[in-house]
Amino acid sequence: MARGAGGSDGGTSSFIIGLIMMIGGGYLLLNGIVVRPVFGIGSRMFGIGGFPVTTGMILIPFMFGVGMIFYNARSWIGWALAGGALVALVFGVIANTTLQLARMSAFDLLIILILLVGGLGLFLRSLKKG
Repeated sequence: MARGAGGSDGGTSSFIIGLIMMIGGGYLLLNGIVVRPVFGIGSRMFGIGGFPVTTGMILIPFMFGVGMIFYNARSWIGWALAGGALVALVFGVIANTTLQLARMSAFDLLIILILLVGGLGLFLRSLKKG
C-alpha cells in the first residue's frame, strides 16, 4: 500500500497544497517589500574609531589597487587593496539598506499571512504520522 508524505495516508495532497500556499505567500510577502538605500552625497557607510568612512573613501584604495594590478598583475598588494575595497563597498551597501513593507491594504496582508501560516500548517500536518 502506498503511503503519503510523512508515512500517513493521504498526506501527499496536504503536502503539495501546503507547499504551494507557502510558496505563494512567501512570494507575495517578498514582492511587497520595498528595498531603499540610505545613501546620499557624503553619507557615511560605517565608522572606524569615530571617523566616518564614505563610499568615495572606499574607492580610493580600489583605484590604487586596480592601478597596481594593471602595472603588475602579480602584485598581491594590488589584489588585496582592490578586493578589500570591493568587500567593504558591498558590506557598506548592504548595511545601509532598509527594508519596508509596500503600501498594501489590510486584506492583502491578511491573505499573505493566511497563505504563509496556513500553508505551513498543512505542510507540517502532512509530515505527521498517523
